[in-house]
Amino acid sequence: MTGEIFRDAWGIPHLRADGASELARVQGRVTALDRAWQLEVERHRARGTSASFLGAEALPWDRFVRRARLDDTARRCFAELERRDPETAGWVRAYVDGVNEGLDEGARRTPEFAKTGLAPGRWEPWTPLGVWLGIHILFAGFPAKLWREQVARHLGADAVGLFAADGPGTSGSNGWLVSGERTVTGHAIIAGDPHRFIEDPGVYQQIHLSCPEFDVIGLAVPGIPGIAHFGHTGTVAWAITNAMADYQDLYRERLRRTGAGIEALDPDGVWRRAVRHTEVVEVAGEDPVEIEVIETARGPVVIGGPEGLPDGSQEHLEEGLPEGMPEGMPEKVQEGFPNGVSDDAPPLAMALRYPPRVTGDLGFGALLPLLRARRVADVDRAVDLWAEPVNVVQAADTEGGLLHRVAGKVPVRSAANGIGPVPAWEPGHDWDGWHETPRGGLTDGVAAMANQRGLAAPLGVEFAAPHRADRITALLGEKERWAAADMPAIHMDTRLASAEPLLDLLRTLGTLGPDAERIRRTLLDWDRRMDADSEGAALYAAVRSAVVRRLAAHPAFAALAVPPAYPEVLLPWLALLPRVGFALEHLLRAEELYGIDRAETVREAVEEVAAEPPSGGWGDTHRLAPWRALSDTAYDEPRLSGDHDCVLCTSAVPGLTDLAARGPAARYVWDLADREAGSWLVPLGAWGIPGSPHHRDQLPLWVRGDLVPVVTDFTEFEKESDV
Repeated sequence: MTGEIFRDAWGIPHLRADGASELARVQGRVTALDRAWQLEVERHRARGTSASFLGAEALPWDRFVRRARLDDTARRCFAELERRDPETAGWVRAYVDGVNEGLDEGARRTPEFAKTGLAPGRWEPWTPLGVWLGIHILFAGFPAKLWREQVARHLGADAVGLFAADGPGTSGSNGWLVSGERTVTGHAIIAGDPHRFIEDPGVYQQIHLSCPEFDVIGLAVPGIPGIAHFGHTGTVAWAITNAMADYQDLYRERLRRTGAGIEALDPDGVWRRAVRHTEVVEVAGEDPVEIEVIETARGPVVIGGPEGLPDGSQEHLEEGLPEGMPEGMPEKVQEGFPNGVSDDAPPLAMALRYPPRVTGDLGFGALLPLLRARRVADVDRAVDLWAEPVNVVQAADTEGGLLHRVAGKVPVRSAANGIGPVPAWEPGHDWDGWHETPRGGLTDGVAAMANQRGLAAPLGVEFAAPHRADRITALLGEKERWAAADMPAIHMDTRLASAEPLLDLLRTLGTLGPDAERIRRTLLDWDRRMDADSEGAALYAAVRSAVVRRLAAHPAFAALAVPPAYPEVLLPWLALLPRVGFALEHLLRAEELYGIDRAETVREAVEEVAAEPPSGGWGDTHRLAPWRALSDTAYDEPRLSGDHDCVLCTSAVPGLTDLAARGPAARYVWDLADREAGSWLVPLGAWGIPGSPHHRDQLPLWVRGDLVPVVTDFTEFEKESDV
């Protein structure tokens, strides 16, 4: 036996090989067969070449990737991996060999290649690292520092907390660990669902990897060898959520052109040469675009340049921020916002500093040890090698071992670095080593992780609201003993605790028109569940959106309505309407809101909805809207339950759209008593080939909350090929 590919009834690949490297080759090959288009898109996105076949719409991303130097960082990280860990580097090379073996056949199966006239390109050994960077470079949300800067400048530092993500937030992943003392088998259960943008093909791939060293099932990231985030080896299982840590910094840079190139002002007052070159981005159907790439001692310049920014944004940069600690931020933030610069300062730009660019380490050294793990202690040692994104990790083993910790690299530096951009020319903003990652325990035999302020609080600035974590904990407290089969009901819980502030205001309103009064009575009697068939949920969502639109249009927030001329890829973090929508809970509960009469705003919103009420249930407008690199394929997407602050986190943007682009990108239940008592699911299906039998076959289950059984016995599968 060299390598074998088997399939189960859902088309999920189950792979066997003689050794770890050969198995990596087979994993790469089967991923190319099933996900060729996805791999090609991600390879181009990692290199900043996607506009060459997707057109001008992809240019902002390519421009950002080039300026942030992602491809160069991936090459550096792979070179460092070869130096420090040649076994893992060879294993990654084997995966890449498999991808290159399977791409041509995968492309012939996939209609997008014919539509675009694109031929798949060759993967290099560092391509998986570039794909990982491309997927996660915006994961830590460094653009939020630009938003906080804007809010503080226009409304004052105290306003920043009003818009913090601790209100109904955009982030979301759920995970929970139930120890053996709280299960019917006496062995632990780990369950949850990562929340990301729903993509077609999906961002996770169900896979089974078996060789003499290990036998692991889990959710792989297409383009990355092994099983990084969610896996079960038979004796130990692990899962993660985003820790919401802050580990990327923006530096204001003073730059100037000289006859020899570009110089940047360093904290010691000396102008030093910056790295500078130009690159050309090809754009389908349009002229090529030249991009100037600049890197200072802090990092690559991703905003502006020696001439500053267009459209008056230079003035915004030079104004700086008022001092003061924003309300709602962690107590550790004592240094406040940095001061502005003098009126005669040179034009400014902003550089991005991110850990892999500094260390040459992307954390790939953790991947093989995770596959080889037998106990919690093995997982613990493996994730010590983790870099980014920074995660909360939960693990359990068959001997009763439990793990609940943060893993990843968070730099030690000034608290001001975490709040907004800081001046590169001033001392006190450099990095000084790495934080120790916190560890936690269980309470009453359970631990819930849902991006809330908790275990990772010392490492972050903003976190998700506590509602999902609190709800999961409350549900797990409803009975003494749990089974793996009970977990999908928690995945699908739709109670919306964050609805209360709006409903509280609704109670206080005086006389309403007859139709508006009927809406009020309906909402006050509503069970707070965002179910697809619920007319109450539809009414609540309509009123909420009307409130959001009215608040966003208020003159008090007018200065935030038009963001500076920052790169387009960063603008979603600076859009006022979504910020108001996701912060509505804070805005409605604040003691005072810039003179805005919130009760009157709610009254007007209810009367607006009464004049044209929604017909039917929440799911009539709350439908799935997955992202596709080519958007010309139309599907009748399903009606959805849930909302951004429910455990069933199907996120729309209140005030803008009811369509859900975010949601559970997978679901899993790992049972430590019996691996095959567990279950898993991805939103669409195992294959990324439109029209194939396993392209969208899991979607009805995903909508209902059902899962696919975990099966690991190779005698149960159909053999596809030897490779």
